[in-house]
Amino acid sequence: MFICEIQPFSWDIPTAELYESNQLEEIIGRLNYAAELQLFAVMTAECGLGKMTAIRRFTDQLDPSRFKLLYLSDSKLTPRHFYKGMLEQLGLESKFYRGDAKCQLHREIELMKGIHKLTPVCVVDEAHLLDREMLEEVLFLLNFRMDAQSLMALIMVGQTELWDCLQFQSFAAIRQRIDIQFRLHHLDRAETEQYMIQHLAYAGVGSDIFSKSAIDEVFNYSSGASRLINKLATHCLLFAAQNGNRIIDDRMVKKVIEGELA
Repeated sequence: MFICEIQPFSWDIPTAELYESNQLEEIIGRLNYAAELQLFAVMTAECGLGKMTAIRRFTDQLDPSRFKLLYLSDSKLTPRHFYKGMLEQLGLESKFYRGDAKCQLHREIELMKGIHKLTPVCVVDEAHLLDREMLEEVLFLLNFRMDAQSLMALIMVGQTELWDCLQFQSFAAIRQRIDIQFRLHHLDRAETEQYMIQHLAYAGVGSDIFSKSAIDEVFNYSSGASRLINKLATHCLLFAAQNGNRIIDDRMVKKVIEGELA
C-alpha cells in the first residue's frame, strides 16, 4: 500500500522544492528586473495556473537587506485602505484622509530609501477584482515628482480579466505606464510530467508510481493547470493507498475522475 507522510501535491510545498518550468524561470527573471529598476509590472493568468506560486517563488528570494515587500490582497480594496494597508506594513498608523495618507506614505518611502537603502516592492494580488476608482489611483501613485522618479516597484497580479479591463480606452493612461506585462500559460504534456516528478521526489516517492498512460490522463483532465494536476494526483494517491495499489495506471485515473471528480 502506498503511504506518503509528506503530501507531494499540497499548496504549501517550500518554494525551493517547486518545479520551475522555463516559463516560471522567465517570469521570476522579469519580476526581479521590475524590483531592481522599480518598474510597474502586470502579471495575469487564468485561474489555477500558478500565479501565487510565481509570487511566492519571487518574494521568497527577495533580499531583505535590499527590498521591503508590501503585499495587499483584498477584493474590496479602496484607495484609502490601500494606503492604510501599506503604512501598517511599515509599522505606522495611517492618517484618516486619503490625501494625507498618500503624502505620509510618500514621506516614509523616501526615508526608507534614503536612510535604510531599501527599495519597496508592492504586490497587489487579485487585482482583477479592483474597481475603477482603485485602478485609477494607481495612476496617481505612479505620478511621483512629475514622473522623474519611481516611488516603488509595483506588481499587479490577477486573472485574465484584469488585462481585458485595461484594454478599455478609459484605462489607456494606466496601460501606457506598464513597463512589463506577461501572462502565465498552461503546462504542456512534458512539463506536466516533470511537474509531477518534481513534487513526488520532494515527498520521497519514486516517479514511476504514475505510469506514462496515467500521466497522459492527468494532462488530458487538467490541460496543464497546476491546481487541477494537484487535485487529481492527490485523489489518485489516496485511491491507490485505500486499494493497496502500488502503481497508478490510466484506468485508475479515469476511475477517480469519473467517481470522485465528475
